[in-house]
Amino acid sequence: MSKDIDVLAVGEPLIEFNQRAAGNHSYDIGYGGDTSNCAIAAARLGAVAAYVTRVGDDAFGQRLMALWAAEGVITQGVVVEEGAETGLYFVSHDAAGHHFDYRRRNSAASRLGAADLSQALIARARYLHVSGITQAISASAREAVDQAIGLAQQNGTAVSYDLNFRPRLWSADAALAAAKRTLARCDIFFPGLDEVQTLTGIVGPEAAVAWAHDCGAKVVALKLGAQGCLLSAGGRQERIASITVNPVDATGAGDCFAGAFLSQLAVGSDPFSAARFANTAAALSTQGYGAVAPIPDRRTVLKRMGSGA
Repeated sequence: MSKDIDVLAVGEPLIEFNQRAAGNHSYDIGYGGDTSNCAIAAARLGAVAAYVTRVGDDAFGQRLMALWAAEGVITQGVVVEEGAETGLYFVSHDAAGHHFDYRRRNSAASRLGAADLSQALIARARYLHVSGITQAISASAREAVDQAIGLAQQNGTAVSYDLNFRPRLWSADAALAAAKRTLARCDIFFPGLDEVQTLTGIVGPEAAVAWAHDCGAKVVALKLGAQGCLLSAGGRQERIASITVNPVDATGAGDCFAGAFLSQLAVGSDPFSAARFANTAAALSTQGYGAVAPIPDRRTVLKRMGSGA
């Protein structure tokens, strides 16, 4: 089967209510969910992206379906569940950064299961993207991730994994066990330095990357926030600096990084070039509020990279 999908993401979409400014009681409606953000970023940056999930047959589910259609994300793998609700989250801002409050219990996405997967759809993809959040929201979603990885391996589809540890969803011990199982079958790994330290006690970027490789990850893109990333692949490591921006909201920046990185691999870039592109895209995405609205398009990223600014 031909690989006519660049990035196929599996996971949980959410509706976002983002506080307009610190102390302000008005919220702008938007969209989120780490794997959905990744798929949208990949599509906006030029890749062919698809998504597998469940949404409710409510107004919020309809909004998400309309969003994916507008962004060109293939929704063949999306189940609209009658009588179910679509998950929500609220973002607030203060001097310490951004904070999240979720309303996702028993959402349609939390009922995602292995039966929702299509082997044919996974076989069409170059990259399958999954995350620790999807593993954490329910046992059935965790099973879906495991099954999706197995189908990817059977069909020559590379596996991309974003750690995205959320302590409010599950314990560090459970997350670490799931991460180790996934890393043993993982081609590309997107952890944050603080997450690795929390889960393993390992301190320092180089040690975190070494741990990930020891667990099985072939390519590791360790996200370092405003400092860019440490990219390790093929026995080579390089710290890749980010660009300078004036950030207002970092919501979804890591998801944008993953989508941008995969979009570049899909067009034949090496991992180090992909990381430079992804750093730029993620930094630009912090200049507006929300996880999706500020994601730049390909032309904007390339223009910023060409400027050298």
